[in-house]
Amino acid sequence: AKSTDIEHKTAKKQDEEQALQVKSTDLEGTQKELDAALAYFDKLKPSCVDAGISYEDRVARRKEEIESLQEALRILNGEDLA
Repeated sequence: AKSTDIEHKTAKKQDEEQALQVKSTDLEGTQKELDAALAYFDKLKPSCVDAGISYEDRVARRKEEIESLQEALRILNGEDLA
């Protein structure tokens, strides 16, 4: 009975060690993915963060941009600009 118990515990220990190894490998891979994602995020962040331009200024810029694009479209369509 004792030897059976020892064999059972030994097998259980081996299973647990193997599971630990698999989980450690998974963690390593996931950590690499996280590191890559964070590095990409850091690269993107400057283009996403408010550059100190107020909302009104951005709206005004966008309006000017839309007007100039509409003018370019009229020119391309051959409409009279007068």
